[in-house]
Amino acid sequence: MKKRVTLTFPRTSVQVPITYRLAKDFNVASNIIRAQVTPNQIGTLVVELSGDIDQLEAAIDWMQSKNIKVSLERREILIDEEICVDCGLCTGVCPTEALTLDSDTFYLTFTRSRCIVCEQCISACPVQAISTNL
Repeated sequence: MKKRVTLTFPRTSVQVPITYRLAKDFNVASNIIRAQVTPNQIGTLVVELSGDIDQLEAAIDWMQSKNIKVSLERREILIDEEICVDCGLCTGVCPTEALTLDSDTFYLTFTRSRCIVCEQCISACPVQAISTNL
């Protein structure tokens, strides 16, 4: 099972090796999507956690016991096809190639399963056809 979560941890927990502990103690793989971690500051990580449902729940309970706030990430990229002009500028900034131009039709194609919601495409879109649901 996979869960995308945002971890917000206090200054005192920034030094805790979170991803190492998840892998070693709970057998949970973590794919870091976005990170903002600075010593002696509040840190945030957006991660996709993969593992057995029971191990995921145990890992989340452990993080919460360390005063790490765990929030389920439900944001998604939305593309307004009525506004989109299929210019392809967003494809150049998409790190996972979730946004591509069809080589036959030159229409924009969005593969949601590849999207990591990095939001780089939002600022790249000249007609503001791309947004998030939250």
